[in-house]
Parts: sequence; C-alpha cells; structure tokens
Amino acid sequence: MKIRFVMGGLVAAILLCAGPALAVEAQQVSKQLKPNPENVQAGLDVQVGFGNLTGDLAKDTGTGPLLGITGVVQPFKYLGFEAGYEGQRIPIDYALVPNGEGLWRHNAGLLAKAGPLVLNHLRPFVGVGAGLSLINPSAGAGTIFDNDLVEEVPLAAGVEYHYGKISAGARATYRLMFGESFADALPNEPGGNLFTASATLGGRF
Repeated sequence: MKIRFVMGGLVAAILLCAGPALAVEAQQVSKQLKPNPENVQAGLDVQVGFGNLTGDLAKDTGTGPLLGITGVVQPFKYLGFEAGYEGQRIPIDYALVPNGEGLWRHNAGLLAKAGPLVLNHLRPFVGVGAGLSLINPSAGAGTIFDNDLVEEVPLAAGVEYHYGKISAGARATYRLMFGESFADALPNEPGGNLFTASATLGGRF
C-alpha cells in the first residue's frame, strides 16, 4: 500500500510538470512540427523503475522492478520518438503459488512524445505508442500462469532535463493491455492493465 501511495504521488508530480506540454497554442504547433535536419538530436537512455498490474490482476500480484534501454530521436522541435526494450519481474501473491515466484515481462515498444522545450533545458511531455510484451511465469508458477504475448498501448507523461549532451528524466506510464490470457486459470479470469513509474538517464549526440 505504501509503494502504491508513493507511485500515486509521483504521477501527480509528473503530470503537474507535464502541464506546459498541453498548453502549446494550436496555431504554433503546425509551424513547429517541421523537420529541422541541422538540429536533429538522437541518443540512448537507460531506464529504471517499478510497476504493478491493475484491476483484478492486482489482487494476485505485487509491485516489481523494471530495467530498460531506449533509442531516442528528436527530429522536430515539439515531437520526438522512442524505440526500446523493457524487462520487468512482477511478483506473484497467490495462495496456490509458492513464495518467491513471479512473472517475467519482456517488452518491445515504440512511443511518440510531444512537448515544448522550456528555458532551454526542461522538456515536459505526453506520449502514446504501441508495444508487445512476452509474459513468462517462473518455473514454480507454471501450473497457474501461462506464457502469453500481450499487445499494449502505452500512455505516458513525464519531464526531461537536458544539459549539454546529458539527459535525465522521470515519467509515469499507463499501459492498456489487450488479449492477455496468462492468468486465465485464476478464478473469474481476471483482467487489468499495467502502471509503471521510472527514471531515465542517457546521452545525446
């Protein structure tokens, strides 16, 4: 409960910082969404954080750590793109599964991000994308949980700070999950989505 309270506070702070990304005047957007080959930025970010399943799935699982690596490119002043991998272990809290078992999640995804650069260093953003996650239960959980390939639509909000070629940030992501069947053996075939919060650190060139 304490972890979820902290996650809720982090989301509120990130959404507050991301507010300016939604305040860009509509008539300026079309002018700024133009390629600028001389100033295109690209780089790599490392991501660390934690997350948990929501809905009915939250009753039988816990909050688990995640680690990812992402390639980023900013071809427009207000619009950028990401592509990367994210790995996570979600602990299982179910009476018929031994303690210490979990669900491994391997995700490949794309994200489009929109947001202005404020004071030459700070970029609040919102984002939407698409991804696929392979859900793989640990050996002791295989009698209840199944391997599964899940489609995801990530909805993100965050803020990045750029200083020279260094970039650091924080974000919250709510992933809509479709076609999940890894927990169909549980009573009432529970469903849910995935919430994560993470910090990023990387370089630009």
